[in-house]
Amino acid sequence: MINTPPLQGITVVSLEHAIAAPLCTRQLAELGARVIKVERRESGDFARHYDDRVLGQSSHFIWTNRSKQSLTLNLKHQDSGQIMRRLLETSDVLVQNLAPGATRKMGLDFEQLHEQYEKLIVCNISGYGPAGPFENKKAYDLLVQAEAGFLNITGTKNDMAKSGISIADIAAGMQAQTAILAALIQRSKTNKGSNIDISMLEAMVEWMGFPLNYAYDGASPPARTGTDHASIYPYGAFVTGDEKVIMLGLQNEREWTVFCESVLEQAELTSDPRFAKNVSRSSNREALKEIIEQKFANFTAEEVANKLDQAQIAFANVNDMPEVWDHPQLKALNRLIDTDTPKGTVKSFKPPGNNSSFEPSLGPVPALGEHTTGILSDLGFDTNEIKRFQENEVV
Repeated sequence: MINTPPLQGITVVSLEHAIAAPLCTRQLAELGARVIKVERRESGDFARHYDDRVLGQSSHFIWTNRSKQSLTLNLKHQDSGQIMRRLLETSDVLVQNLAPGATRKMGLDFEQLHEQYEKLIVCNISGYGPAGPFENKKAYDLLVQAEAGFLNITGTKNDMAKSGISIADIAAGMQAQTAILAALIQRSKTNKGSNIDISMLEAMVEWMGFPLNYAYDGASPPARTGTDHASIYPYGAFVTGDEKVIMLGLQNEREWTVFCESVLEQAELTSDPRFAKNVSRSSNREALKEIIEQKFANFTAEEVANKLDQAQIAFANVNDMPEVWDHPQLKALNRLIDTDTPKGTVKSFKPPGNNSSFEPSLGPVPALGEHTTGILSDLGFDTNEIKRFQENEVV
């Protein structure tokens, strides 16, 4: 039996922009929550204007904002307070990733809200957290990647490389979603809300667990090895005869033996002291890379893939974006869906958490302020009051 999504009946108000908070609340919306996205009058979330790649709309915004309602509100206007109070009276969660200290100045931090809205959960997403020497520093994704040590281990020997996606923002958004779900469960036991602080730095450091422990107590960190694994080999990119790239991933000695016998057809490599164990293979990776690519040079990428499949050796193609959109596995899993946007229907993907008991709650990407009048009406403001808010540039 297909049930309603688990967060149906939960209302989330989000003072959000950019990526971390919008990604968090989009996922809550897909679990059934009503998400009211509070945006600046006229300009809205600045992520709306990052680029124009999706039917003239921002790729970042389209990705992180479907299934929400957009309410424009000038939070600096004195009359915005009565709107926020009514919103919070009927809401379960307030999410915000405004500048450090902004919500405190507006009376919207947990300490000031909890006495009046004791069931309200407040989630604050920041760059560096609510205290310490970095509390008031501006934080952007690349800068947090650097502070968290990610750039130290990513790239090649001579050149650092940032992640091609907003990995620090994504880490914070994912941690925030999990923390909010836990807070909702906790509230069901205590009947009281709680305060959550999530920083991009802490979320990113959590994801850095392997290299931090690898370099524990002053040990040398993992080397920057490009597409290779820092400590496992062969695990990385290899060129085939038609100048395409195959990504290999060998994890253990059994697979290494099969690879030598069935793919390279050089069983003697398993007893070669340079390659007999993973530690020695990793130390002699240049010599081994040459051997592998000499063999692969005799075949096309498709032929190499067939050999690896037959030997049950893990590998992957290095797909570009059109190939991912057209990926046969994603098609087989029926992942692609149509999503309405202010400028037309676009393709997007279903959320990855597939639950047999409910379908995700999927809706359109909102136009700026599309739901303002309806939300104000739901809050009990009459037509004249709404008109006055509009004339006074409150909404």
